[in-house]
Amino acid sequence: MLELVDINYSVDDKNILENINLKIDDRFVAVTGPNGGGKSTLAKIIAGIITPTSGKILLDGEDITGLNITERARAGISFAFQQPVRFKGITVKDLITLASGKTMKINDICNVLSEVGLCARDYINREVNASLSGGELKRIEIAMIIARGTKLSVFDEPEAGIDLWSFNNLIQVFENMYKQIQGSILIISHQERILNIADRIIVIAGGKVQSIGTREEIMPQLMNSSSACSVLTDKLR
Repeated sequence: MLELVDINYSVDDKNILENINLKIDDRFVAVTGPNGGGKSTLAKIIAGIITPTSGKILLDGEDITGLNITERARAGISFAFQQPVRFKGITVKDLITLASGKTMKINDICNVLSEVGLCARDYINREVNASLSGGELKRIEIAMIIARGTKLSVFDEPEAGIDLWSFNNLIQVFENMYKQIQGSILIISHQERILNIADRIIVIAGGKVQSIGTREEIMPQLMNSSSACSVLTDKLR
């Protein structure tokens, strides 16, 4: 379980996050809210990319506040960027093996690629470079996270920069990942279709937690809100 206790984050005396208190132990948690509300900042604080101004972060009761992104990864937190990194000269096979932290047989790598809807024969020896589309990179990144098998997998707006066909495939991947993963998935998203498969939804606006609840509790609030158009979208931006 991940617990955030009185998390604050300020830049140049401007409060980005204020008094964030959260417990994340559901299998699939979605964080949504208007642009500029602090969602991506929260994800980066959880991953260890940003250090909070004050407060504590606990993973299974252990204080990890002072750990950097590499140390958080070793502790059991995976992080997927909005725009996955390309690695010239590194193959998909090498990248998944590195991510897993162990020796993987070809069959194991093929199985992981199959789980994200990629034909292993077509991808296993391809370089992770500009020849791959945004949707392909997203799925390879998810394959890396599946191979790692961490306690918490964090995705920052996975729908960013991909087309509708890729997004439809991404939804299927997350649904499959939900069924198989042993830990928790935390996704930052505006997409209604992603929110609709979450066990719990957290709404953040103005740097504060506005509401927390099941999708049955939160979705009607979002749909009926006068600002819903700034929070939810069925279109890829």
